[in-house]
Amino acid sequence: MSREILLLVDALAHEKNVAKTVIFTALELALASATKKRFTEDADVRVEINRDNGEYSSFRRWQIVEADMLENPGAEVAADDARAEGLAIGEYIEEPLESVEFGRIGAQAAKQVILQKVREAEREQILDDFLARKEHLVTGVIKRMEKGNAIIEVGRLESMLPREQMIPKENLRVGDRVRAYLSRIERGGRGPQLILSRIAPEFLIKLFELEVPEIDEGLLEIRSAARDPGLRSKIAVKSNDQRLDPVGTCVGMRGSRVQAVTGELAGERVDIVLWSMEPAQFVINAMAPAEVSGIVVDEDAHSMDVIVDEEQLAQAIGRSGQNVRLASELTGWTLNILTEEEAAKKSEEEHSSTLQLFVDKLDVDEEVAEILVQEGFSTLEEIAYVPLVEMSEIEVFDEDTISELRKRARAALLTEAIAKEEKVGEASEDLLRMDGMDEVTARTLANKGVSTMDDLADLAVDDLVELTGMDVERAKQLIMTARAPWFA
Repeated sequence: MSREILLLVDALAHEKNVAKTVIFTALELALASATKKRFTEDADVRVEINRDNGEYSSFRRWQIVEADMLENPGAEVAADDARAEGLAIGEYIEEPLESVEFGRIGAQAAKQVILQKVREAEREQILDDFLARKEHLVTGVIKRMEKGNAIIEVGRLESMLPREQMIPKENLRVGDRVRAYLSRIERGGRGPQLILSRIAPEFLIKLFELEVPEIDEGLLEIRSAARDPGLRSKIAVKSNDQRLDPVGTCVGMRGSRVQAVTGELAGERVDIVLWSMEPAQFVINAMAPAEVSGIVVDEDAHSMDVIVDEEQLAQAIGRSGQNVRLASELTGWTLNILTEEEAAKKSEEEHSSTLQLFVDKLDVDEEVAEILVQEGFSTLEEIAYVPLVEMSEIEVFDEDTISELRKRARAALLTEAIAKEEKVGEASEDLLRMDGMDEVTARTLANKGVSTMDDLADLAVDDLVELTGMDVERAKQLIMTARAPWFA
């Protein structure tokens, strides 16, 4: 009988082009399934086949579990049971069983288990071969539609293009040949399935790589992409060869290359933007076709005020904010569009605010505060800790004045820090003693105006995450704890 097993394994492995290990594992499962039928309870049976001679042994086993976690005595043993002595949680007690004869197993059941495992192994092998080719841009034919999702045959693999990943207003039908981007792989009961997308920015990038051979050759790079699927998109390109015009190369002769991409994307208009290592210049390029007259960069907030003429405002914003939104996604910066009048007003307000800050906190007159603002100082931290040599360049201030200004700035910052520390006292006792609460979190919440359990209970999970930076699960738990008295 052992020879029969080895012959069967050899035959199936060659016929199905899968590893012998897979066939052995399937046979072991089939034998274990047949052996379990001896027991009326839900037993756990393990069968082990010797890979060299085909002989096999059967064992019944019990897993060691915590005493209060024991659910199936037929396959589990409590850790405090005498039989579990010397064994750790998760380990097994095994005892030998008389093995069923291979020829007496329900042939149909064994065959089903084996074929299922073989099919799974085949699918995994096909998937591994596919992934080894590193194909992210895939093409296939729509076999059927399921609840609006397109099921596409990609070689010997089944893939799905979900409805929400199709380009809006795109009308795909059974039999259509479709190109899409492989976004992820899902492993379910029916085996691995490729999940595709036609709206991902990566799809746009891959289409340009297909149409522009210079990208594959390394002469050009696409640094980023942003899309409003089916309507408009932007890509940022960079040349690695000074002799090459990156924008013109992507456009192609008489627009042939960009038109081929647009045709694949159901007419989506593509703006090709020149990438720049200077963030402000990159934003100016990304805002095209709108012309930018000025940029104000806020490094701390990672945002920029983009200043445009009044007549350029509508084009800069775009229909429903499309242009500025795509430019923001492309560059990674938060962009605020302002007219020159709005920018001047904002600058004046910031100037007045900074001036008043220095007058109040440094206890100086407006003339001294004005000099500091004119020299580019905008915060107390800059005055307190900027290198002394930089402040020494202010001609109207002597050494004693500079020293006094720095001392006052540091004293003001220290006072602010102490005031923040003391705010933890404003957190109510019920908030401080609440389950899951700690002093640091309570202080943070008190600083943001959340000083009682009721205040916390009124927050949404997203608000709490934004206020504290904690993870979503902890935020949910704290809010539920704070709301518990409501239901008591």
